[in-house]
Amino acid sequence: MPTIAALPQAFALDTAKAALLIIDMQRDFLEPGGFGAALGNDVGQLRCVIAPLQVLLHAARGFGMAVIHTREGHRPDLADLPASKLARGRPGARIGDTGPMGRILVRGEPGHAIIDKLAPRADEPVIDKPGKGAFFATDLDDILRTRGITQLLVAGVTTEVCVSTTVREANDRGFDCVVLEDCTASYTPEFHALSLRVIAAQGGIFGWVARFTDILPSLAPPLRPNRSSTP
Repeated sequence: MPTIAALPQAFALDTAKAALLIIDMQRDFLEPGGFGAALGNDVGQLRCVIAPLQVLLHAARGFGMAVIHTREGHRPDLADLPASKLARGRPGARIGDTGPMGRILVRGEPGHAIIDKLAPRADEPVIDKPGKGAFFATDLDDILRTRGITQLLVAGVTTEVCVSTTVREANDRGFDCVVLEDCTASYTPEFHALSLRVIAAQGGIFGWVARFTDILPSLAPPLRPNRSSTP
């Protein structure tokens, strides 16, 4: 079982029981005109994780590791949208309002989709969640337990909101989480840094923090025997 460098201490990664969980890499959060921008955020702050996440995703797929994606969004009739959440954002640019990418944060609209560079494959589950955490009102727990997954490599956005909420939910359910600091991001960099400190504090109260480059060696395809030997 490979051991990877992490905080607060090295982590024993069981690749047979681990999954890559990619949180909310959606157009509504990463592109102009979506919900992130409607809240007044600089969406460019999140785009730095796209390239490293592409590398990690490619490695996980090549290794055969389970990959799971999440999307935050609501039913077209907004029946699952609390009034307290609806009130956020500027008038005319709230959840359900029409924006440059369709109705903001509504399932099935262009802005709700995961960005093309990280698009899920047909065999990769996509969890549609109405809240911040990936376990709330979803079947994520069932999917993980059915597949025998006990460890999560967590990436995506934003670190202090949906990533942290999901990690806390997972921790309470007995899953070990490794948050990948260079594959997660926030609209506010100091929130990102502080959130990672909280996750790894007190001996890893919510999980571990690692760099994706420390994960990659564990996802290298196994060497195949050389069959070109001279008779």
